[in-house]
Amino acid sequence: MSIFHQAPDHIRAINAYVPGKPITELAREFGLEVNSIIKLASNENPRGMSPKARAAVEAALSGVALYPDQFELVAKLAERLGVGREQIILGSGSNDILDLAARAFLMPGRSAVSSQYAFPIYPISTLTAGGENIIVPAKGYGHDLDAMLAAIRPDTKLVWIANPNNPTGTFLAYDAVHAFMKRVPADVAVMLDEAYNEYLVPADRQESVAWIKEFPNLIITRTFSKVYGLAGLRVGFGVASAEVADLLNRIRMPFNVNNLALEAAKAALDDHEFLAESYVLNRKGMEQLVAGVKRLGLEHIPSHGNFVAVKVSDPQGINLKLLKQGVIVRPVGVPGFLRITVGLPAENARFLEALDKALHG
Repeated sequence: MSIFHQAPDHIRAINAYVPGKPITELAREFGLEVNSIIKLASNENPRGMSPKARAAVEAALSGVALYPDQFELVAKLAERLGVGREQIILGSGSNDILDLAARAFLMPGRSAVSSQYAFPIYPISTLTAGGENIIVPAKGYGHDLDAMLAAIRPDTKLVWIANPNNPTGTFLAYDAVHAFMKRVPADVAVMLDEAYNEYLVPADRQESVAWIKEFPNLIITRTFSKVYGLAGLRVGFGVASAEVADLLNRIRMPFNVNNLALEAAKAALDDHEFLAESYVLNRKGMEQLVAGVKRLGLEHIPSHGNFVAVKVSDPQGINLKLLKQGVIVRPVGVPGFLRITVGLPAENARFLEALDKALHG
C-alpha cells in the first residue's frame, strides 16, 4: 500500500481549494505581459492597501527578525468591538479561524451543516477535522435557515453561515439570523463568517458581536483581506465567548500572524477615510457592472459584497475567452455563473468590453 493510502479516508476525500488564477500564471500560460492583465477573481480591494497600512509596514521592516507580539492588535480589536481581549482570536486570514473552529468542535462521528453554494472552505475544514458534511440546498442561491435548522442532527456540532455569502453575494437579514440563533441547540457552535461585512449598506448592518453575550455558541469571523486591502499579508480575526476563544487559541499555531501583517492591520483600522472611499468605489463599481451586464442581456444575482455572479450560457468557455484577453474572473461552482470582483472603473469597463467580445466575437 502506498504512503498516499496511509492518510485517513476523510483527508483523501478532500477536493483541494482552487484559488483565483494569479496574474503571473496567466501571463505564462498565454504569453501575455503582466501589466496588460486585470484580475477580477479573488474579491481583493482594487485600490490596494491603505496608505496608513503601507507606512506602518515600511516602518515595521526593521523588526522582522523578531517573533511577533499580537497584544496590541488584539487590544485594539477588543476596544473597537466592545469585548474583552480574551474573546479575540487572530488568524492568518479569517480562513485560519474557520479551520480552528472545525478542529475544535469536529471529529469522526460528528457533523457540520452548511449551505449549497457557500464558501468551499467550509466542507474542506469539516473533512480535515474528520467530520461529515451536511449540505443543505440553497434558497435563492443563499442560505435556507429553516432547512439548515432542520438538518441539524444529534451529532451536529458546527453550523457554517456566510453573511454576505460568497460566492453568490446573497444576504440574510440580521433579524432572521438572530431568530435562527435562538432556535439552534446551545451545544452546537455557529460560525458566522462576515468577511464582507464592511460592504453592507448602513441600513443592513448590525453589530452581531453583541449577540455573543446572549449566544455563547456564536463565533464571528472578519478579515483584513477585503475592504482593508491586506489579502497578501494574511490577517483576520474571530470573536467568541472567552471560553470558546480559549479553546481556539489553544490550538492556534504560535506566531500565526506576522509582524508586518499585525502593524498593517492596526494602521488600517484607523484609516477611516480609506475605508469610506473603498466602500463608495465598490458601490459605484457594482452599479457599473450590473448596468453593463444588463445591457448585454445577462442575468445576475443581486450582491451585497464586492463581487457579482453573472449568468452565462457557457461559463467555462466564456472564462477561457476572457483569459485569452487578459481578464481573470472566476468560475465558482454555481452552475451557469461566473463571479466577477468589482474593480476600478477602467477595469470594470475593460471586463465588460471583453465579455461582450467573448459572447459575440
